[in-house]
Amino acid sequence: MYRFIISILVTVLLSPVTRGQELPRDTISFENLQIFNQMVKDGDTILHSTINEVVVYPVPQFTSRRDLRRYHRLVHNLKVVHPYAVLAAAKLDEMNEAFTQLTNERERNQFIKQVEKELMEEFSDELKSLTITQGRLLIKLIDRETGNTSYELVRELRGSFSAFFWQTVARLFGSNLKTTFDAEGEDKLIDQIVVLIENGQI
Repeated sequence: MYRFIISILVTVLLSPVTRGQELPRDTISFENLQIFNQMVKDGDTILHSTINEVVVYPVPQFTSRRDLRRYHRLVHNLKVVHPYAVLAAAKLDEMNEAFTQLTNERERNQFIKQVEKELMEEFSDELKSLTITQGRLLIKLIDRETGNTSYELVRELRGSFSAFFWQTVARLFGSNLKTTFDAEGEDKLIDQIVVLIENGQI
């Protein structure tokens, strides 16, 4: 019986007579109809559907309005910088794959400069608008997404001198390119927020 009903619904949905036409007021629209997998067991039809994972963490407890504002500010800042960390990881994978196809150091250096130029042209203005706090969070998230600190990435791609130079500049702004991400320690709350962002829960 179930298969018969589904076949009728599919026929109605695909019919050139009804598709794209305005339906009478008392007619049910099947525009958002979803068809699920099913199995029959002991005469009962059981539907199968894959649903998105929902992550549940303990609700943060705040002792003051100030702490609550800090939490919301942290959520906001992570939403701002998280896409850049994901982009950094994707670009790193892209570069690593391209590196395996390059035959000498000169080609690799040219490729790095080209990628750097493209990133600067596309994201320079946006990154310049980041606050110091957001910059620090981005450094942490880059380590979370890539498994390498920003210092290690700069040293690997541009050399020790460049890494030392940019580490010095970061220090002047109160940051540290060698900052690592500690998901089980001091960055546990940040990690939980990022997971919720990735799942679309906040």
